[in-house]
Amino acid sequence: MQFLENYSLRALNTFGIEARARFFTAAANLGELMSALEYASAKNMGLLVLGGGSNILLLGNPDLVVLKNNLQGIEILDESEKLIRLRVGGGVVWHDLVLYAVAKGWGGIENLSLIPGTVGAAPIQNIGAYGTEIKDVFESLEAVNIRTGDTRLFSHADCRFGYRDSIFKREEKGRWMITSVILQLSKSGEVNTSYGDIREVLRSMGVAEPGVADVSRAVIQIRRSKLPDPAEIGNAGSFFKNPEVPEAFFLDLKERFPAIPGYPVGSGAVKIPAGWLIESDGWKGYREGNVGVHSRQALVLVNYGGATGDEVRILASRIQESVEQKYGIKLHPEVNYI
Repeated sequence: MQFLENYSLRALNTFGIEARARFFTAAANLGELMSALEYASAKNMGLLVLGGGSNILLLGNPDLVVLKNNLQGIEILDESEKLIRLRVGGGVVWHDLVLYAVAKGWGGIENLSLIPGTVGAAPIQNIGAYGTEIKDVFESLEAVNIRTGDTRLFSHADCRFGYRDSIFKREEKGRWMITSVILQLSKSGEVNTSYGDIREVLRSMGVAEPGVADVSRAVIQIRRSKLPDPAEIGNAGSFFKNPEVPEAFFLDLKERFPAIPGYPVGSGAVKIPAGWLIESDGWKGYREGNVGVHSRQALVLVNYGGATGDEVRILASRIQESVEQKYGIKLHPEVNYI
């Protein structure tokens, strides 16, 4: 196990931001994880865990020990006629897990196809897309406290999932490395095609009775048509959360801006697409120097090459201020600033 000094993280964050870790290593098993914790303690330094680097914005050079989660493995715990339970290593690439499940005909995560990142990072963000969130199939996870080395089991309730949110983004932020996740998938063949353009794309594919593989292919097609590939242009996918506002506030907005879309989410709240707010405020396709807003998807901020994390942060702040001034809505980042 190597500890590399002044290590470039450019290839380890999908924004492609150049930043250097004071020390860097990777853990492929629990023994290596414990060695990394001991190393950080001996250096009297904090430790930052990286998954796929797809939901972070590096604002400087981390004066930390940066640890890449490489814990692998997909294990069947048990199954019945209708359900199957899997334990998945925290370092498994999320989309690889989706493809594995789809190939087996197991349903529940096909709508989450092509989301970047790792399995260990998925519960932190409560990743979601096209009417599905990981909390819908989540059972529990195991994590190691990066300060004490203690292992803890987190139940579904313990994680306190919210919209693109969990306890790991609040009270427990930065305290745990998720080593494995237990998911419960369906063998029934039922699929969710009610959200977004899935039904339209399936019709264009000539699919009348879709299965999990069909839905996965449709989602992949939609995401590739709307979202830029980080391998081609640096980005972290959707930068902002879709805001939820009280119904009365939304109805007032609707009178002033008749085209504004909104979707009831219960408890008298309405979700408004952040991308629509940003685009209608004139930011879509905007570019200033090395940073900008993607020309096809206003929700995606991009690094055209050579941008710093602070340049991205400043652009995000300008968009937030502009949208709030026009609509009275404060946008909140999905991306974690580090």
